Amino acid sequence: MARPKSATHDLKREAILDIAAQCFASRSYPAASMNEIATACGTSKARLYHYYDSKEAILFDLMDRYTQRLLTLIAQAEAIAQRRNLTDRAALHELIRAFLQEYENSATRHVALLNDTQFLSDAPDTGLAGQSPRELILNRQRDVVAAVTRALKRAYPERLTPANQTAITMMLFGMINWTFTWLRPGGPISYVAFADEVIQLLEKGLA
Repeated sequence: MARPKSATHDLKREAILDIAAQCFASRSYPAASMNEIATACGTSKARLYHYYDSKEAILFDLMDRYTQRLLTLIAQAEAIAQRRNLTDRAALHELIRAFLQEYENSATRHVALLNDTQFLSDAPDTGLAGQSPRELILNRQRDVVAAVTRALKRAYPERLTPANQTAITMMLFGMINWTFTWLRPGGPISYVAFADEVIQLLEKGLA
């Protein structure tokens, strides 16, 4: 009989993922080793293997949870907009604020998503409905982009067209996705204030 998971098993996994994400961000995914991750976790490599059987398994779980989190934020923003009866523009603005708050709270996980998806296996996995780990994460990223495109089209229906909607969506992601490279806690501008700047740019440039 398989031994049941302890009540703290998932919490320990989250702690491992946070530390591994920090290692990947500071050292790069290829350079970071299971030994280094175990040391940073304050445990042995053998103990680390109790939770994950490889470095790639850590990377996939990190990205799996993070992309699910981004999709959840989209659903939550839509629910809030409906409950508060927000306009389409106000709903988009709430989504931008939610994304930037998450980027601040999960900066190293966001770095991994942007930089390290290429290191996931592209071999089909029966446990993922025949998708490969890389394909699953890329599809989730596409779902996020598609949802933001729809939100932009609803917010600015006269500005977005089939010809420019991809460019404008990527422009928005270009503004917010790389904040980890320059926007620092305690700096001259906070993530909250930067969200307002992004919204103002959209309002003045797309209205």
